[in-house]
Amino acid sequence: MRLLAVLVLALMTAACNQEQDITGSTASCLMRNYSSYNPRDMNQCVSACKTCDHGNTVTCTTSCTLKGAH
Repeated sequence: MRLLAVLVLALMTAACNQEQDITGSTASCLMRNYSSYNPRDMNQCVSACKTCDHGNTVTCTTSCTLKGAH
């Protein structure tokens, strides 16, 4: 029974960490594709999100709004 509990806990912990971005890869993508990137500009923010973070319009718009873009 303990083994089952430990196994379930280990699987739950492994499922929580699904971050696929390699540290710095988004920043380098922004620098490579957008020379004057303004994260407060909604159009630039959504475009950069789609390109560099592989998002879609809905998730990128939500993300940019939460970051303060207008």
